Amino acid sequence: MRDFPPHIRSYTDRDAEVPDTRTPRALLWWMVRQNGGLFLAGLLAALIWMVPQTVGPWMVGRAIDTGIVAGDSAATTRWVLGLAAVTVFGACSGIAYHTVIVREWLIALYGTTKLVTRKALQLGHVLTRRTPTGEVLSVSGSDGDQFGALMEITTRAVSQLAAYLVVAGIVLSTSVRMGVLVLVAAPLLVLLGTPLLRPMQRWQGVERSRNSELTSMATDIVGGLRILRGIGGEATFGGNYADQSQRVRQSGVAAGRWQAAVESVGVLLSGAFVVGLMWLGTREVAQGRLTVGQLVSFLGYGLFLIQPMRTFVEFAQKWTRSVVSARKAVAVLGQRPPWVHPDEPAALSRDGLIVDGESGATIRPGILTMVVSAVPDDSAALADRLGRYLPSDEGALVSDEISEELKGRAARRERSARARAREEQALRDEERARQPWGVTVGGVDLSRVELDEVRRHILVSDTSPQVFAGTLRSAVDPLERLTLEEAERALHTAAADDVFDALPGGWQGELEERGRGLSGGQRQRLVLMRALAADPDVLVLVEPTSAVDAHTEALIAARLGQHRAGRTTVVMTASPLMLHHADEIILLENSTATARGRHADLLADSPAYRAVVVRGEGDTSVLAHVSEESR
Repeated sequence: MRDFPPHIRSYTDRDAEVPDTRTPRALLWWMVRQNGGLFLAGLLAALIWMVPQTVGPWMVGRAIDTGIVAGDSAATTRWVLGLAAVTVFGACSGIAYHTVIVREWLIALYGTTKLVTRKALQLGHVLTRRTPTGEVLSVSGSDGDQFGALMEITTRAVSQLAAYLVVAGIVLSTSVRMGVLVLVAAPLLVLLGTPLLRPMQRWQGVERSRNSELTSMATDIVGGLRILRGIGGEATFGGNYADQSQRVRQSGVAAGRWQAAVESVGVLLSGAFVVGLMWLGTREVAQGRLTVGQLVSFLGYGLFLIQPMRTFVEFAQKWTRSVVSARKAVAVLGQRPPWVHPDEPAALSRDGLIVDGESGATIRPGILTMVVSAVPDDSAALADRLGRYLPSDEGALVSDEISEELKGRAARRERSARARAREEQALRDEERARQPWGVTVGGVDLSRVELDEVRRHILVSDTSPQVFAGTLRSAVDPLERLTLEEAERALHTAAADDVFDALPGGWQGELEERGRGLSGGQRQRLVLMRALAADPDVLVLVEPTSAVDAHTEALIAARLGQHRAGRTTVVMTASPLMLHHADEIILLENSTATARGRHADLLADSPAYRAVVVRGEGDTSVLAHVSEESR
């Protein structure tokens, strides 16, 4: 059976089981169930590894009483050989246990990463508006590691609990007093350590939240490093990062103090248990109720039981940390998408008339339409509506962060109130999604179409696209569907020849993360090339040439219409170099379409249009020169 890497289908496959995110503990139990047979195999391996070790001290005692004390060398040899066999068996079963448990740990770790990845795919652009990037990264990485550690410690704790009970039974059958001491020691250890777990959990939660915020700050600083250098803001943001680092350190130290206190209690009580067992055992020998071999066995059991006791303490610590991590994971995985599946899905027309009810804009199929607005946010909002993306002021959920001053019941009440607020927000989002979207294609409202089909049919390339590390080919054609001629055609239309030349290896040249080795204009043309290569039925481009020079922009403008001939293309721009090549232009005023026509006609007839674009008319000489050159 192939179980690694874990096969996760949640969130993106409609019929797949999804995690139980009602409570943190419910999520942890769901993860245990997902491990299924592997968890049981790990538990069985742990039992086979631990339980046979319980007979070791008993065999030593028998070797002393029946062999050494009795002077029977044959009996001594038999017991020694038996002890050796138990030791070898323990070593082999320990190897098997370690192999299974590492596999279980990795499945829990990478399974969490895949869950977060699929949740990100399900929510899309909504996730970054609801949850800080650092929080998502922390759940995917460090919290997944905590869940893996919990799987390991759970199987080990259960196996050592079984070993503890076996030892207690052996000791009780020999001496009731010493058996009672063994049985009382572990519960007493847990009882005395429990009051220390709550403050430890609180400070671990504070550390987790601060560390997540620190990760978000680091992500923002790295992403905006070029801008920070341009405005001289490195020192300010670096200082903020340093301050937050100190806050993380302080909370980590506080959590460490409580963790050290828990471990100290474990060590103290374990040592006291061994001392008490030895004192009581020597009294039993002196009074003739125990033999020397039985005393040695009891002392061996005393040392053996230190390991289960410390494991119980470790389990309490890791359980506490896992609950903190699970609470954060629930805040991410428990988010419901604001879209719902239509009861009766409709097909989307490939060449239908597009009508935006909010602005009144009408986009005819098969032509190059450009949208002009004095307020760029208005045209960007129209692009979002055409692609069925939520506007930036929607979809925000209540944060899960709790003030550090809130403790105990107050913190639980606050957390419950925020959970209810998130649920209410999700219900409002779903209700909103059931309403007509307001954009129709061929008379069909986008709310009646499956979201996956909308994404396949309509592609929106906005002003903040992502460029991933990899080859130029994978960046332009991630599904490897293009022929060389098609890829070169997209390259030519986007005027991205210098991007190709800048990478040693051509199409196999390696791009750095976020395209760091490219200029802003090169990245923009790379993204345009990727959008053109996808060849969607409807392509919506938002300011696709804002970072390129006039010469390159004119080349793109002259080639775009021919490349997309017969396909619906919508460009949000106010550049005269682009507008000159539009089949039709729509003017937005106060988010409403007020005029439409060709560039020259609108320049002559619309003062509002001239006010937006006339400042670029000085570039017409460049346009004429490049248009002639492009022929």
